[in-house]
Amino acid sequence: MAVPHAAKRRKISSPKTASSTESPVYNGNIPNEAGWNLEQQYEQRPRKQKKALESTRLPIKTAEGRIEMLASPLSEQETVNSFFDSGDENESDTQETEVEEEPLDVPIRQQIIEAKEELARIGTLLSEDPEEHVGGFRKLADIGASTNPTIKQLALATQLAVYKDVIPGYRIRPLGELDSSEKVSKEVRKLRSFEQALVTNYQDYTKELAKCAKASGDTSSEDKASIAVVAISCACTLLLAVPHFNFRSELIKILVDKLSTRNFDTDFVRCHETLEQLFREDDDGNPSLDGVTQLSRLIKARNYRISESVLNTFLHLRLLSELSSRGSQTRIDKPTSPTSINKKAKYKKEFRTKKHRKILKERKAVEKEFKEADAIVSHEERERLQAETLKIVFITYFRILKTRVPNLTGAVLEGLAKYAHLINQDFFGDLLEALKDLVSTTSSEDPSLDPGPEDAPETPTNPSSHYDRLRSTLLTTTTAFALLEGQDAARSASALHLDLTFFTINLYKSLHSFALNPDIELSSKSLRLPDPHNPSSPHTASQQITTNNKINLKTPSVLLLRALSSILLPRSVPPLRVAAFVKQLYICSLQLPEKSAQAVLGLLHQVMKVHGRKVAALWNTEERKGDGVFDALRGDVEGSNPFASTVWEGELLRCHYVPAVREGVKGIERLVREIK
Repeated sequence: MAVPHAAKRRKISSPKTASSTESPVYNGNIPNEAGWNLEQQYEQRPRKQKKALESTRLPIKTAEGRIEMLASPLSEQETVNSFFDSGDENESDTQETEVEEEPLDVPIRQQIIEAKEELARIGTLLSEDPEEHVGGFRKLADIGASTNPTIKQLALATQLAVYKDVIPGYRIRPLGELDSSEKVSKEVRKLRSFEQALVTNYQDYTKELAKCAKASGDTSSEDKASIAVVAISCACTLLLAVPHFNFRSELIKILVDKLSTRNFDTDFVRCHETLEQLFREDDDGNPSLDGVTQLSRLIKARNYRISESVLNTFLHLRLLSELSSRGSQTRIDKPTSPTSINKKAKYKKEFRTKKHRKILKERKAVEKEFKEADAIVSHEERERLQAETLKIVFITYFRILKTRVPNLTGAVLEGLAKYAHLINQDFFGDLLEALKDLVSTTSSEDPSLDPGPEDAPETPTNPSSHYDRLRSTLLTTTTAFALLEGQDAARSASALHLDLTFFTINLYKSLHSFALNPDIELSSKSLRLPDPHNPSSPHTASQQITTNNKINLKTPSVLLLRALSSILLPRSVPPLRVAAFVKQLYICSLQLPEKSAQAVLGLLHQVMKVHGRKVAALWNTEERKGDGVFDALRGDVEGSNPFASTVWEGELLRCHYVPAVREGVKGIERLVREIK
């Protein structure tokens, strides 16, 4: 029996001390072995790198619009190797992640470029399919919350372009409890969610515009002022582009708040022009009503300390022309050609089956529903809105007349003279009394209109204020006579006991002052040099902006001719009044400029056609109807004794340097000879 071998025993070395573990043991067989650094050599050894695989796939376009390259799939062996190699690179990945989390200092120029690209991408997606990318509205708002003023301006402009394209042509109403609980189709539910998201984000956008626009005119911060300019421009554009949509009042409030300031800059002019265009292009009536309501509240809240141009925006309301005449209620006026007057309309009865008639009836019902969905405003609704707007305008005008604000009186008179025929007859008496008080106040302030006794000392007056009072007198007289235009003047005057003699006498006393006015043919926007000897002239550089904001461009000459036409052309004028005005106008023609002289002679030609036989004695020295002397400075028109004189000024006008004036005088004399 074989004896088993004993197990081989190994010598167990003693455990290493702490000192031996800390430093390597060198046996000294290799020279310079103690100077080696084995760990450094291992650290400098090159790592195994993954072999880059070339992708053979084509690029694809993602749902967000980006173009990306797909990586090729890894083979089974590479997947296994990547699994075993992941542990070695765990520490390095952790370090890289920690480095990426540190904020990077991106230059401002690069931030602006990246913001432009992102805004363009989001705006393109919203324009293509807004229902699929509703979250883009919130992303645009988040970009607009940047502290960089350039990025904020770009975001506001981008949102403006997007909302102009996306906003529908109807007003979105809020969903009620019944609408939320009822069962609807998937498409309707999707459309409702899009509309509610659109309204919510659009409301936030209007609030942001109002917040940014408050810094308009702030000279302390240029960044805020530049953002305010963009915000006001966006509000003006939105108001003109989508006046039917929600939150129109918020946009109008931005413009009205800017008009309440005294800073007449480009933003003020832009807001002023936007409101004028909104009033002119309003077919509905609701935008005009909102604008007039907020403007009237502003005027009252500011205690009538506003610019004259703000009040003149009322002159652009469409109701001023559309309510001037009332159409027939029984027929429709259609343009008829001369060939179709004597022709009868041919009517051919078409045979329709019962099924065809049923289909046509259903189509009419569908068309009726479409019209209701399009929210077409009926004529009755529009007339109601325009009547409410007109009421607010008149209330504002009457309040200003009652308070007698000097810088707004001219604008009120111009507005009343423009559409005084729209005022209810019940208010004629009160309005005429207010106009009489205004004329009396103007005459007492201007000595030239009320000379008083001859011994009274002369007081120096400001020429500019004197001409302003003359213009106010003209506007007051024109307004008083325009009250009866377009209505039955005889019946109104007899029923309401309207006496306009006061305005006639006041205009008669002012004729000489109008003839000596050097600016009688110049309007508020006429180009002229300021008076160097009169620093308070209204045409100085400091007041040029407010002067150019006037809207009514009628010159004093045009207003004078309009007032004289209202006084002299009616056939019921007494002969003494006609003769006194004819004599005074001949005297004034000697001092008037050439164009005004031609216009006055043209008016006298019309007067002679109507009242030629009443005043023909003024051209004949042998047929005087009165005794005494003609008094041109007498305040009473009939008491000036005009038939005691002749129109000898016509002989001087025959020698006028303008041929048209000479021909006008000769034409009047020929007409007088024909009448005789």
